[in-house]
Amino acid sequence: MGRSDFIRDGLRLSFEDVGEGLPVIWQHGLGADAAQPAEVFPADVARRITLECRGHGGSETGSETALSIQTFAADVLALADHLKLDRFVVGGISLGAAIALRIAADRPDRVAGLVLARPAWLTDAAPATLAPYTEVARLLESLGPVAGAEAFVHSPTYAMVREASPDNAQSLRWFFDRPRGDSTVPLLRRIPLDGPGVNEAAIRAINAPTLVIGNARDHVHPLATAEALAGLIPGARFVRITGKSDDRTAYLAEFRAALAEYLAGIEGTG
Repeated sequence: MGRSDFIRDGLRLSFEDVGEGLPVIWQHGLGADAAQPAEVFPADVARRITLECRGHGGSETGSETALSIQTFAADVLALADHLKLDRFVVGGISLGAAIALRIAADRPDRVAGLVLARPAWLTDAAPATLAPYTEVARLLESLGPVAGAEAFVHSPTYAMVREASPDNAQSLRWFFDRPRGDSTVPLLRRIPLDGPGVNEAAIRAINAPTLVIGNARDHVHPLATAEALAGLIPGARFVRITGKSDDRTAYLAEFRAALAEYLAGIEGTG
């Protein structure tokens, strides 16, 4: 099918639907578009479906007050209905992992498998590791992209993140140049203060085959968060991969290999 769109809540939401076979709804991180999860998805092993969340990629933004993990999860389920998918694997990176976790907890009848890659949230809203995003939003709104970027790269926050994870620092700096500037401040003002809306009991009740992927040297996506999620979900498999800050080529290869092995073992979807 390739790229298409559908209407929800009066908004045009864009999605990609590529490949054949096992349907995998595979979600992007905050500020990204479908290209981000596509680059780590193994070729020719499954049908990849990626909804570009409100304010991302080709999707319209709508009301700022509706920008939330809960809304994004509902949009994903609406897309599954639109595509007439009864059961599917759901997963994603960072924000995408939080969306997938919410769906797996709320709709276990729809979820045949779960992938949580580089999760930024466990159960609580507004984890401290996401605070740099709200600082970026404040600087963008008050100073604009050029002066805001200059102030940010000379800030203690930027220095702290760069020391811990150069890749995270580069990603944060990128938001000042993000093509979808119309939605950047609303997204960064709201999503980092949000949470997946699930508690430990709900996570422990997940019974879908689960893969959790984590890496070190990642301030925004602590290895400890990935390990904690893997420990809470019964039977979850945890895979540690090389972080982008250490070796981007190895990161991509190891990510694809972990996904390919996991997807090869999933059945009973469609």
